[in-house]
Amino acid sequence: MAPMPRPVTRALSLAVGLVLLGGVLGVLGLGVGSTGLEAVWTMLADPVAAQIVWDIRAPRTVGAFAAGALLGLAGAVAQGLFRNPLADPFLLGSASGASLGVALALAGLGVSPFATQWVVRLGLTGAAFVGAVLAVLLTLALARGVQHTLRLLLAGVVVGVVLGAITSLVTLSVPEILQAMQAFMLGSTGFVGWASCLLMGGIGFVCLLLAWGLSRVLDGLALGEATALSLGLPLVPLRAALVGVLALATGTAVAQTGLIAFVGLAAPHLVRAVVKTTHAWLVLLASLMGGVLLMLADTLARGLMAPQELPVGVLTAVLGGGYLLWLMRRRVG
Repeated sequence: MAPMPRPVTRALSLAVGLVLLGGVLGVLGLGVGSTGLEAVWTMLADPVAAQIVWDIRAPRTVGAFAAGALLGLAGAVAQGLFRNPLADPFLLGSASGASLGVALALAGLGVSPFATQWVVRLGLTGAAFVGAVLAVLLTLALARGVQHTLRLLLAGVVVGVVLGAITSLVTLSVPEILQAMQAFMLGSTGFVGWASCLLMGGIGFVCLLLAWGLSRVLDGLALGEATALSLGLPLVPLRAALVGVLALATGTAVAQTGLIAFVGLAAPHLVRAVVKTTHAWLVLLASLMGGVLLMLADTLARGLMAPQELPVGVLTAVLGGGYLLWLMRRRVG
């Protein structure tokens, strides 16, 4: 039996390592919180401690991995689709659309404790997802489809800026929603429950299958559009499918956890720094890397200043920004 090629061996080793690291972080996440490890030691005898571990910490930890995996997958697809290593999942305006959807939901339903609770559990998720999808559709309309990558990129930037300005106007008009909007903009896994985990896991599995099936298109685009066309790839419908995967993965993650920066941008970079491989492996490894990154950030956000908690989106921005600055300095040097 012939041995596996070296890149495949390294990719498989990285996948196994990320799964093991995710398992370790998952166990660690059960013991990190305002009550520390005490809840873990006493959960068999104390119903309150058991509820803290299994109904709050466990779904939050699993949800962090699922959301990070969605963002990592979306980042790999975005960078392959736009042939730009600095492309991130929010490039088509989905983040701004989700923010506007949340702002309108909060302004329309009020900010009383009852309304806010209902929005967080039901309406906020739907508003964020619908806003993200509508923003991507608006980007596609302005770009007149997916035929021209540069036009699509510029349309996404324009949509993001305009919708961001409208969100600011809504927030200024109804200043009572500022605190709730701030929690969404900074990103949080605090409201993730088991239902959210199942939703993100199911959609993530579908998106991963679709991205894996479309990986040959991403490989062709990496060689240039002319080369991709010479391979007989129908780029217009396949590009549309890739945009659909990107929008679905990003919208689902943002709807559940808010805006979490740099995970989708950094995850593919970290994978490429370890192994050079095709997009078939990259989409899988970037998903695992994104999940591990967000689990790590969430665990640090809960534990660094316990019992106080840092916004996980702020932590990922600091860590991701620091990594990219180091990467830029290394390449320039």
